[in-house]
Amino acid sequence: MLSHMPQFERGNATRPAISEIEDSTEAYLESLQLLERMHRLMLDLVKDEFERLGRNDLTPVQALILYNLGESEVSAGELRSRGMYQGSNVSYNLKKLVTMGYVHHERCDMDRRSVRVRLTDEGLEVRLLVHGLFLRHAEGLAMSGVLDDPPLEQVNLQNRRIERFWSEQIRYIY
Repeated sequence: MLSHMPQFERGNATRPAISEIEDSTEAYLESLQLLERMHRLMLDLVKDEFERLGRNDLTPVQALILYNLGESEVSAGELRSRGMYQGSNVSYNLKKLVTMGYVHHERCDMDRRSVRVRLTDEGLEVRLLVHGLFLRHAEGLAMSGVLDDPPLEQVNLQNRRIERFWSEQIRYIY
């Protein structure tokens, strides 16, 4: 037996019951489905907001890229790791955003293979639109009490733990 593996003996109070494991597994699988649905809904919310404002030049994914880029200058790889761009090619979208004038890009002096990107003034305007949308939603959720039970900080903590676990699983593959 591996020494780092937990040892469970019959009757040990720390050993989870099979029904508890099954319940946790079901809850985990439901969480995965909720995360995916929530992400799709978030894209729909951004799309609806942009349609309401008459901004049909950007896709919701492109708007989120601008939002996640923020006011910093980062590499395309860093940007990719900051956000979840379901079913999209970040490099393609960055190229489109540069062409449309929302993002400025330049080769890194130290590593000419690396490209640094930052928002233009037009990109900052879009970022502020998305930020305003998210702030309105946060205020509405806070007023409704939805974020209180359990406190969103605890939910975020648990999500960060899951994220860390997933990251470690990916690292162990290679």
